[in-house]
Amino acid sequence: MTSLPRFMIAAAHKSSGKTVVSTGIARALLKQGQTVGTFKKGPDYIDPLWLSTASRVPCYNLDFNTMGRDELTHLFSSRAQGSDINLIEANKGLFDGTNPDGTDSNAELAKLLKTPVVLVIDTVGMTRGIAPLLLGYLGFDPDVNIAGVILNRTGGPRHSGKLVQAVETYTDLPVLGAIRRTPDMDIAERHLGLITPAENPATDTWIDLVSYLVAEQVNLDTIQALASDVPELTAKPIDIGRTPPDAAGLKIGIAKDAAFGFYYSDDLEAFSQAGASLVPIDMLHDQVLPEIDALFIGGGFPETQASTLAANRSMLLSVNAALDAGLRCYAECGGLMYLCNSIGWGDERSDMVGFFDADTRLEKKPQGRGYVRFDSNSNHPWGQTKTTTSAHEFHYARIVNSKENIFTRDIKRGHGTDGLSDGLLKNNTLAGFVHLRHSAQSPWVFDFLDFVLSHKK
Repeated sequence: MTSLPRFMIAAAHKSSGKTVVSTGIARALLKQGQTVGTFKKGPDYIDPLWLSTASRVPCYNLDFNTMGRDELTHLFSSRAQGSDINLIEANKGLFDGTNPDGTDSNAELAKLLKTPVVLVIDTVGMTRGIAPLLLGYLGFDPDVNIAGVILNRTGGPRHSGKLVQAVETYTDLPVLGAIRRTPDMDIAERHLGLITPAENPATDTWIDLVSYLVAEQVNLDTIQALASDVPELTAKPIDIGRTPPDAAGLKIGIAKDAAFGFYYSDDLEAFSQAGASLVPIDMLHDQVLPEIDALFIGGGFPETQASTLAANRSMLLSVNAALDAGLRCYAECGGLMYLCNSIGWGDERSDMVGFFDADTRLEKKPQGRGYVRFDSNSNHPWGQTKTTTSAHEFHYARIVNSKENIFTRDIKRGHGTDGLSDGLLKNNTLAGFVHLRHSAQSPWVFDFLDFVLSHKK
């Protein structure tokens, strides 16, 4: 096995500019003619969309919650093969995680994958104080290879000079770059975090601008050198406990547009592994569903596109009729919202598919956020029941005025629809706020395809 050149971009806390810096570095390296593999730590959809757009290859999530250590190593190693360099973006701070002992932290992932860390430090309002911060990070866990620091959002040459002097005086860390505070480099944020690339028609132009600014102010040659000076990584073969079904010939419709786009890259690859074809559907502009054997509607931002979704009455009627006739369907979060009677946000209310007799409403605070554990009950139409599954949720929406009462998931941790249940079931459609991940602990893609195949037979 090759050494898999790799590095991690981490920070001291969230909103330090990791995604912008990572996106800029990925595109800058791509412009140099390199193939750049991209990865994101944790359960996240938006940051991977930016990284995959910048690198023009799929971005993969590495999440301790849904995958074991061997599975994480195998996923990284298998997807990093063939790339000239691989970038892993951390989430929150380097040492942050759910577990107090740090066993699911970014630092733990860096150690597991034997990956050097580049710290991005938001330097707004900071000068000499950067030194004790870095000394604390260097001393907290000596097994973490912190290989350099990028000073982000500096105020200009004088500010940068003071920061560099403090770093060089008190630490041995090389300063790999100093990026000026520039409004043009900001990605807009809202209730779920950053906006998605699909929502901005000028996305590629913006990424090119960021890559130019990053290449001008960051030592990419040194980053490539430290990424190449890494030990070999040994990955064990992974058995997920079952073989893929023979789904050759199956056509699975998948909602992909500005409203729906939250999908894990390796989940989508699992459909192809089983032989199924994914058929992209634009719920905003396509008039009717194409000829498909099943429908998958992932999460996204249907609330920001609600008026356009509502105006596409032909598609709403087409989806309702297909599901009413028994089409197999799985929907997550935004997909669930789309299948209900309406989406309410502020003073606005937009009619949706109306398959589920319930409304959804967005609140000002998250209704469910973080890791989830649930047991599938006897109502669940596919996969194993009475087994605890780890997943995640992140939604400001809640269900109101519901006349639905068949749930498939008993929530053990998290919120789901009401703190107790999740996964509405009607006909052959399962929809919930929880986001699943296809892995050894829950090979949901294969289970869903089995469900589709049983109908075909």
